[in-house]
Amino acid sequence: MTAVRFRSTVIDCPDPLALAGFYAGVLGGTPRAASDEWVVLDIPDGPRIAFQRVTDYTPPEWPRADRPQQFHLDFDAGSTWESVDAAETAVLALGARLLQKVDEEDFRVYADPAGHPFCLCRIDH
Repeated sequence: MTAVRFRSTVIDCPDPLALAGFYAGVLGGTPRAASDEWVVLDIPDGPRIAFQRVTDYTPPEWPRADRPQQFHLDFDAGSTWESVDAAETAVLALGARLLQKVDEEDFRVYADPAGHPFCLCRIDH
């Protein structure tokens, strides 16, 4: 028996609705604003991500130790580099920024529009 059930990952940001819109473009779903301070994205067949406004938000700067990422999200971009390339094109068009592209690894690192790192991973299914 578990003690609790997982509910959400909550991401601090300066503009919850805008960042929820970015992730809706990446993962699907429709952002629901509970207030100007809190927006929820229920991802189809996936977890719930919530976004909360933080005044004077300071984004992480990966990979700096003095401004650490604190967390990151990994996304399955398929099993081929062509599928990763297609996912990369899509996330960049939505406003992501490439941070690291080393194809010897099975992932590429990006920042969302608020500066949070995330990875597109090549996964052998």
